Amino acid sequence: MGKKNILVLGSGGREHALAWKLKQSPRVRNVYCAPGNAGTSFDAINVPLDPNNFSSVTNFVHDNNIGLTVVGPEDPLVNNGGIVDAFNRLCFPENSHHIFGPTQAGAMLEGSKVFAKEVMITAGIPTAPYAGFSRENQGDAIAYLREQWKNRGYVIKADGLALGKGVIVPKDLTEAIQAVRDLTDQTKFGDAGKTILLEERLEGEEASIIALFDTKTGAYQLFPASQDHKKVFDHDRGPNTGGMGAYAPTRLITPDIESRIRSEIFDKLMHELVKRRITYQGALYAGIMVTKQGPQVLEINARFGDPETQPLMMLLDPTVDLYYAMMSCLTGNLNQVEIKNKPGSALTVVMTSGGYPGKYEKGRPISGLNRSIPGVKFFHAGTKIQEPGIIVTNGGRVLGVTAHSPNGILDANELAYKAVLQLGFQGVQYRTDIGVKEIGRTPN
Repeated sequence: MGKKNILVLGSGGREHALAWKLKQSPRVRNVYCAPGNAGTSFDAINVPLDPNNFSSVTNFVHDNNIGLTVVGPEDPLVNNGGIVDAFNRLCFPENSHHIFGPTQAGAMLEGSKVFAKEVMITAGIPTAPYAGFSRENQGDAIAYLREQWKNRGYVIKADGLALGKGVIVPKDLTEAIQAVRDLTDQTKFGDAGKTILLEERLEGEEASIIALFDTKTGAYQLFPASQDHKKVFDHDRGPNTGGMGAYAPTRLITPDIESRIRSEIFDKLMHELVKRRITYQGALYAGIMVTKQGPQVLEINARFGDPETQPLMMLLDPTVDLYYAMMSCLTGNLNQVEIKNKPGSALTVVMTSGGYPGKYEKGRPISGLNRSIPGVKFFHAGTKIQEPGIIVTNGGRVLGVTAHSPNGILDANELAYKAVLQLGFQGVQYRTDIGVKEIGRTPN
């Protein structure tokens, strides 16, 4: 059949990690990234395409004989009718131009938290009780909080896509009321805050479970459990971000808890989506809170997580062909895929621009990127090549410094931070405690 050309849509660290791993497949000729970043230009071929401009993307796919398009970010899946639906409408010749990702109907599990809640509750999936309010009923939401706050804490969420910033965990009632006002502010959150959720706060520890998920055959394959670090500062302080670091695997998810996650969450979600005739062939992410009562779902995302993808790709065994796994998800052969991992742990420290997740400056030259460190990969996110030999910051999250050690989480942590200290740019900020919870766990 010959080697295939691949197109990865997106420009973040997740997309860099996916492109890097896809490039290792013996079945792949070229990997293109649209639009990519400075790092992907070394591991793939950058093309100046907007992932949300479907006609430009599909024209490129046709003209460059792209065998598989991998959708990284959520926007193209959710908005403008969904890019997977756009591909399907074109009726490309069978087996010529595949696309990895759910249809818009499936992507609404991320596009609308209210829809995701309704699906989970109907399916009997454990998740926190909630109340939904429209922007116009902001006063009713505040009144509800005043009445209920004494009994339990709440998490305030924007219903729509908000770049990882639409979830606020208030410390007290005053912060909760302000969160309602902020999330329903048209100037701050736009359509994402047309509806908000007041969700009862669950107590426990979070983990991320990512799967390849195929409703056409009812099959899914789990990657090892990982743990994201959402707060901007050490010890989980400060505002939520898109993610300040992650590691995998985590002993928080014991074999017993994983079994419950399969039977109580993924099996039930599969059954419900099939019942609703929703086609979902792509990556599915479940944010899990491990409570005293067992695992409960905090959120569902319709794509690979970021930054969880970076350590997951670093952890994958070299014998795992990511291209073959993705194609198997699309062609009914997912049960034949085995997600094998290297021994040990992988860990990512995200280096960000000063001020993130608030205002920050771009264009800061980055030093140290030319240093090669065994066991470490620099996955780029907000970077660009200013001129040959000079790479500068171009976003909030700049680099995902990712280390793998066969000896476990402590060595992976030390290796990653050793690499972080060899990099630099003006205003750099990062957490110093990525993976510390795992290091402190009693070994099984």
